[in-house]
Amino acid sequence: MNNLWSDDLENSFNDMVEWRRYLHQHPELSFQETQTSAFILEKLKSFGITDIKTHVGGYGIVARIHGAKPGLTVALRADFDALPINEETDVPYKSKVPNVMHACGHDGHTSTLLGVARVIQEHRDELVGDVVLIHQPAEEYPPGGAQAMIKDGCLDDVDLVFGAHLWSTIPFGTIGYRKGYFMAAADYIKINIQGKGGHGSAPQLSIDSVAVASQVVNQLQMIVSRTVDPQKAAVVTIGQFHAGVAPNVIADTAVLEGTVRTFDPAVREQIKKELSSIVENVCVAFHAQGEVVYQEGYPAVYNHEKETDVFKKVMGQTFGEDAAVEIAPQMGGEDFAHFLLKKPGMFWFSGAGNPETGAVYPHHHPKFNVDERVMLTAGKAFLAMVREYLCADERPELSQNIALGNQ
Repeated sequence: MNNLWSDDLENSFNDMVEWRRYLHQHPELSFQETQTSAFILEKLKSFGITDIKTHVGGYGIVARIHGAKPGLTVALRADFDALPINEETDVPYKSKVPNVMHACGHDGHTSTLLGVARVIQEHRDELVGDVVLIHQPAEEYPPGGAQAMIKDGCLDDVDLVFGAHLWSTIPFGTIGYRKGYFMAAADYIKINIQGKGGHGSAPQLSIDSVAVASQVVNQLQMIVSRTVDPQKAAVVTIGQFHAGVAPNVIADTAVLEGTVRTFDPAVREQIKKELSSIVENVCVAFHAQGEVVYQEGYPAVYNHEKETDVFKKVMGQTFGEDAAVEIAPQMGGEDFAHFLLKKPGMFWFSGAGNPETGAVYPHHHPKFNVDERVMLTAGKAFLAMVREYLCADERPELSQNIALGNQ
């Protein structure tokens, strides 16, 4: 990558840290990010960016940096919502909002993209094409912010879209990527079991919803182990079991809640059908009634092959051949998947873990933190991809003012 761009980003690092720590102290939950959105807008304007749309899909912001000549349009995305977690770190920039915390790195995502925006704006005359900056709200809470932003036009005229996640379980300095399915579809399930309550001493006069629900939980484990192709990953987890009001009362109702994670859409549908069948038949066997609420969440993140190959090449040129490592598919979900259903592109992890800085806890943990230098890694990766597609010194054919897609 052009050393001047890299140097300019490094010169912005102290500002990026300051921005990140301010956002960390002032987190806002999904669909409530009024002050965060205002902060982003103020920074973008201070860089001299004028083509900015606000309230895109809620509190989203879309800014466009116009190049000197026409060409492709490359979109870069960062999310900015926080989580309902009470922070337990001892850092001086600890959250000032009780029970709300940036426990997934979105403050770092936002600060990274702001630093990238400043550099690209300063070098816009070198661009053959445009860069679109997508600052997205509400990634953490379905239905998420991506779909609403897409509906409001954030991908209009965009040719390629890229996103990065600061990832605390990968060592700092490592870039994790994968071609094809990278992160799982994440669905929510709720199962209501209706029995017949009664006295704990007379089970024969009741229909024990706890006993029925327990059978349901056991049988659900058979879906993945005995009905899904073992070469296709899937998870069915029941995380909550609610029933009963007293130790000597047979519960009238029981409620189970959980998640389903898949990659293959056919497997997703298969599990949905198997789950309903199990609940229905277990309840019939024990004279109870069952209801399944199945809410599809984010689809699976699918990294397009051509763009992932380009990414691997560019990361090797930028950081060295060993920096980018192909990793196993992740069962976590991400609504960046919606962007990749509409446009070619890819999503990657920038390693943010470092025991020396205390960045050893997983995402959504109350002691979560990152090695802040990862913002430079992620930012340089963004800049390198922009240069690859939009700068003539990386692609000489661009000097002829020819859009790649029309060659």
